[in-house]
Amino acid sequence: MFDQDILIADLRFEIKVLKDKLEAFESGEKYIQMEKEFLRCRNADARTIRRLKNELADARKEMIHVRNLWFATCDDLEKKIEKLNKKEREWYDKYIKKTQELYASKTELEEEKEKNKSLQSRLKKDHTNSSKSSSMNPNHETIHKHNSREKSGKKPGAQPGHKHHGRKKHEPTDKIQIPPPDVYLDTDRYLPTGKTITRQLVKVHVITEVIEYSTPEYRDKKTRQRVHAPFPDGVIDDVNYDGTVKAMAYMINNDLYTSIDKTRLFIKDISHGEIDISNGFICKLSKEFSEKTAEERNEIFDDLLSAPVLHADFTFGRANGKQMAVIITCADGKVLYQGREKKGDEGVKDSPLEFYDGTLISDHEAALIKHGSQHQECLAHLLRYAKAGMENEPDKTWHKKLAEWIGRAIGYWDSVVNGWMRVDKGKARELINELHEILELARDEYEYEPPSKYFTEGHNTFKRMEESFDDYVLFLREISVEPTNNEAERYGRKFKRKAHQVMSFRSQDGGNYFCDGLSITESVKAQGENEFDALTQRFNMT
Repeated sequence: MFDQDILIADLRFEIKVLKDKLEAFESGEKYIQMEKEFLRCRNADARTIRRLKNELADARKEMIHVRNLWFATCDDLEKKIEKLNKKEREWYDKYIKKTQELYASKTELEEEKEKNKSLQSRLKKDHTNSSKSSSMNPNHETIHKHNSREKSGKKPGAQPGHKHHGRKKHEPTDKIQIPPPDVYLDTDRYLPTGKTITRQLVKVHVITEVIEYSTPEYRDKKTRQRVHAPFPDGVIDDVNYDGTVKAMAYMINNDLYTSIDKTRLFIKDISHGEIDISNGFICKLSKEFSEKTAEERNEIFDDLLSAPVLHADFTFGRANGKQMAVIITCADGKVLYQGREKKGDEGVKDSPLEFYDGTLISDHEAALIKHGSQHQECLAHLLRYAKAGMENEPDKTWHKKLAEWIGRAIGYWDSVVNGWMRVDKGKARELINELHEILELARDEYEYEPPSKYFTEGHNTFKRMEESFDDYVLFLREISVEPTNNEAERYGRKFKRKAHQVMSFRSQDGGNYFCDGLSITESVKAQGENEFDALTQRFNMT
């Protein structure tokens, strides 16, 4: 009892301490104290900065003074040398020649160092610090090395105290009752609980359903022509395949990025040899699907054209041994892929972007930012450039500040969009002003030490941001605008996977047909529809 009293006293004391802390926060005294501490630290940092600036200024003055003395000394030496005799002049000329050679060697060495630095920066480029896609670095580190998650040491799966989330139960097609062992029938030892334990074994069977149509044939006595009753639409050949077979083959080949041969063999195996379609049949599915969904793609085109915010991006593959471009436009769960022989203005032609007059989100592709009434630059690309600058220009600090600013700005936007906080115009204005200060810092650092001619990406990024500042902060002024172009980037990976699987489409038309189908399948999945049923329905259209 004595120990219990001590425990209760300790708990009351802790409650009192916590109440005092809560009252300090509620009364505002804690915030005032924290603000004073912040001001004290800031003033101390400001004094340190002023002291360091003064020391730097003194050092520069001393350097200039020493340099002037050196110039004066050189002038004095030249005057004295002129008075020397011819032999001394010859030795002096030899010295000057060697000195010039030394300076030339040092200059050449510095040039080679800069070239080496440039090559190293190229070797370090990957999907984390440039616009290079992750697919171009197949051996890159795993995702967990780049995020902030740490291993908890707990076993995978549900933790004690959490409700169990089992697998989805199915409607049984057959029920088997397992009788209890005789030992459990001993009522003196075992008592029924009234509960029945059930466990399901799920099996999958592929059933080939074949509908055979038959009709008697007649011969016209006059024309000798053979006639019979018409067959249903789509029943043309001796053996025909409906939309289910076509949808399965199309999904495996295009959506699962499987080769035509493996697609044919897979369907043959799961149907136990009943369905043995040809490679040519599978090849023609993309064209057939493209032709049957042309009107639907026109509707997607119109929806994207009227969307208030539009994402756009280019991605690339190969067709007939040449590079082909694909322009991707997406908004509100609708996406349109359009294959092009070239990117740039020719790639934008006849796309929703050509006639678009809303807000555009993209990277700094020149052909894209010409369109739309206003533009938001992708901050994911900007973050990569900032990381590249941190690696290749370690003497400059604005890159690191920019990377930190991007994280805080996107965090604020996420909090507002997810409903964790309300729109705070003051916070948005503060972030915009902070970006102005970062660009001022960049200008000062580049004026003090100009960029190397072998690494200009950092300076070019600064100039772009300075010239089109509003394009980088539009998402802070309008919450409906996303800060990144990740949506179009994700859709771009769908085409990239297929492009890597086929290596090169046989023709530009083949690439275009795949893009047409991808527009429908990705839009269908974004809207939560069953992809197989949607494909079957479209293949069955006449």
